Amino acid sequence: MAPSISTNPLLSLLLFSFLLSLSIFHPLTTAQPLYQNCETALNYTSNSTYASNLKTLLASLPSNASRNNGFYNTTVGTNQDPVYGLVLCRGDVTPARCQSCVDEAINMIKWVCSNSKIASIWYAHCQLRYSDKRFFSLMEDAGKITLYNTARINNPTQFAPFLNDLLSNLSNRAANDPSLGMFATEKTKFMGSQDVYGLVQCTRDLSMNDCSSCLEGALRYLMGCCSSYIGARVLTTSCNLRFELYYFYTDSDSDSGPTPAPPAAPNPTFKGKKGKKSRVVAIGLAVTFVGLVLLGCCIFHLLRRRRKPQEARKQQSPHSFLNNLGVTNTDLLNIDICGGSPGENQELPFIDFGTIQHSTNNFSFENKLGQGGFGAVYKGVLADGKEIAVKRLSIGSSQGLKEFKNEVILISKLQHKNLVRLVFYCMEKEEKLLIYEYMPNKSLDFFLFDQIKRAQLTWRIRHNIVNGIARGLLYLHEDSCLKVIHRDLKASNVLLDYEMNPKISDFGLARTFRENHSEANTNKVIGTYGYMAPEYAMDGLFSVKSDVFSFGVLLIEILSGRKNSRSYLAENAQSLLAYAWRLWCDGKVMELLDPVLIDSCPMDEVLRFVHIGFLCIQEDATDRPTMSSVVLMLGSKSMTLPHPTEPPLYEGKRKVISEQSPSNAKTSSNEVVISEVEPR
Repeated sequence: MAPSISTNPLLSLLLFSFLLSLSIFHPLTTAQPLYQNCETALNYTSNSTYASNLKTLLASLPSNASRNNGFYNTTVGTNQDPVYGLVLCRGDVTPARCQSCVDEAINMIKWVCSNSKIASIWYAHCQLRYSDKRFFSLMEDAGKITLYNTARINNPTQFAPFLNDLLSNLSNRAANDPSLGMFATEKTKFMGSQDVYGLVQCTRDLSMNDCSSCLEGALRYLMGCCSSYIGARVLTTSCNLRFELYYFYTDSDSDSGPTPAPPAAPNPTFKGKKGKKSRVVAIGLAVTFVGLVLLGCCIFHLLRRRRKPQEARKQQSPHSFLNNLGVTNTDLLNIDICGGSPGENQELPFIDFGTIQHSTNNFSFENKLGQGGFGAVYKGVLADGKEIAVKRLSIGSSQGLKEFKNEVILISKLQHKNLVRLVFYCMEKEEKLLIYEYMPNKSLDFFLFDQIKRAQLTWRIRHNIVNGIARGLLYLHEDSCLKVIHRDLKASNVLLDYEMNPKISDFGLARTFRENHSEANTNKVIGTYGYMAPEYAMDGLFSVKSDVFSFGVLLIEILSGRKNSRSYLAENAQSLLAYAWRLWCDGKVMELLDPVLIDSCPMDEVLRFVHIGFLCIQEDATDRPTMSSVVLMLGSKSMTLPHPTEPPLYEGKRKVISEQSPSNAKTSSNEVVISEVEPR
């Protein structure tokens, strides 16, 4: 057992002295950063060439930024260990305020990102970035940071399009008017009375097109997450935008404004008093730090006692993990789903329960995303800032345990950019958790079937979503050693990441086949009305062509903005497929399209997508194309398409046991459930 640190007075004294020196020499900045990002994977040593180059670069930034209208980028050490740096001050601040902000940013980034080769930091008035790789003139908007006021706007339905117009106009001005220096602000009134202030800005090394693209992506992200709040901002390394209901920037024709001025020099009359106050603050901070670190040492000592069993679990392979769950089908475990050599993809990353409990705020109601097929789903944030979706198996759920086993078998080995990804698992005592990448834009139906939000689904975004879903299905059907039939493809099971890229999720009804099998039959038909192929709904027969049918329905929905549901049937006396087919036969396909697409999409391409959709929903499964043919047809403008036959336009002749998939009951957009996995 390790000795107790708290019982060693000499060590405690050393700790106290060390932390006291840290608190005295640590810069007491006048403002806190909005956000900082320190890449810990690449580090430099204190006496290295990189450290020397970085020191020189940082020293050059404040004065040069203030002399160059708030923007400056430079390189130090072009031959060995080069450092690339960039600083941008907000376009409305004075040179003095700009220099003051950059000074603060440098002091803080040296403190919080010490020894990191790549780092970024954002303040209200400036942002700073450095790297060991050249990034000048490259638009980078991945890893968007969002800050928002949690209070809600009173009229969100009317406010969303108003806000979109405001920030879109500002983005166009900033990107296309050279005289503005890629910075624009505007004040306008919402519903004739409420003042709304907007601001957008790009780093000035970008081209006009890149600035426009960066702001467009940031705006799309803001509208997806924060359009119902009374204020929000999106930060990236290449651009940022913000709106508020109060005046937060300075007019271009004024030297003053609501933003606090840089700190003035101390009044000599109060100099001694302020110095005494600073020393008291420093001592108070030192004592606080000492107490926290000693507490941390005690916690560390206790955690070390648990390290060995924890590490043993971390090394657990899927074989032993699944055996603990009662999975004995070693033949299935040995199948290489991803197409690599045997033995690859066998390590399943473990994470301890305490970490997940902390990341979800002890599985609080506020973090709950929904209720899935075998338990609740929560949002979590790990210590490094990584967002996750956590599925927690309901204790005592036999059906949930079965799905949990199958999900570990299947999803842990499926690796494709258009499938949701499993990142960790946890199994401690009665707790069983699966941890997935978090999808911030929820699911496709959240946008597609909302009268306001679907305007955000431009033709470019819908085109990308359709192609992504098709490629994901192709991987499941043909590019893995097992044929995986999803059986429940629909808009709510397509998740959207930060960039609105699609990820197929919720494998609650998934079934698998060997390569020499292509179809199977079940006595228990479970699925979602409107998406099930007729041979499955009536006879329980499913195959890859069943998924092709669901894809065709989903494609018609994406193009029309309408849902093929019972409610549509009740309201219109016909299904969406029947309505679409009638328009096709009458040569009136334009009436099928979502009105928001009419003026913004290439009609020949849209009509081709409609044609492909009808080929996928033909009644006879043998007439439907495979997903490999679908992907080829979607990507080719010259390929001649066959004429489709009539889709099924009738009600099912056989009772469907469950028209709602297990995860459809108040489910999270991040939910993924695995049902039976049976090699045939």
